[in-house]
Amino acid sequence: MQELWEAFLQAINLIISLDSEVIEISLRSLYISAVAILIACLVCIPIGGLIHFHEFTGKRALINIIQTFYSIPTVVVGLFVFLFISRAGPLGGMELLFTPGAVIIGQVLLILPILTGMTVGALKGVDRAVKDTALSLGATDAHAIWTIIGEARFGVVGAVILGFGRAISEVGAAMILGGNIKGYTRVLTTAIQLETQKGELVLALALGIILISIALVINIVVNIMLQRY
Repeated sequence: MQELWEAFLQAINLIISLDSEVIEISLRSLYISAVAILIACLVCIPIGGLIHFHEFTGKRALINIIQTFYSIPTVVVGLFVFLFISRAGPLGGMELLFTPGAVIIGQVLLILPILTGMTVGALKGVDRAVKDTALSLGATDAHAIWTIIGEARFGVVGAVILGFGRAISEVGAAMILGGNIKGYTRVLTTAIQLETQKGELVLALALGIILISIALVINIVVNIMLQRY
């Protein structure tokens, strides 16, 4: 127990002293996950809106399929992307494997079903009277849709938070697609796994503390922002 406590204190010291390796890995993780969630937002929020605002055959089945993929194992996503971008795959010529771009692709695919499904759910929770009122006041369909999205912002922001948390905390896809290359594709989760296997608990604990702290800070900031509306 004493050894664990000492390792914890040393980990805190690494963070306070702004250890170069800790900072490098943390910033890379934030960058990769931030790009992934941005891309996912640009794709998923419009798709979620289209699904919600249009009636078509198989809509319920499509939503069920999307929700099924909420908990898809990260290693499975990593495997399928690997098959596409490996040298033998159809996108092998792009030389994406073992690059930050490959990790971003994997994280985007992990986020897609969560963000799409939760966007549909958030829009569904808005009273239909909101749209009817907007249309009666002369708003176009597009303006009415944006009004509804504004009403559902709490649910949409919640989906974004959950998606970012899913991205930055996953390890399987990042390991398979990034290769955990030091100084290039190594992120918080893959570094924690590696350092733990090596018995370097101090660095692993420091990175683990940062990962938890990032999640906490994001939730606090978002809650403060939402309270202003």
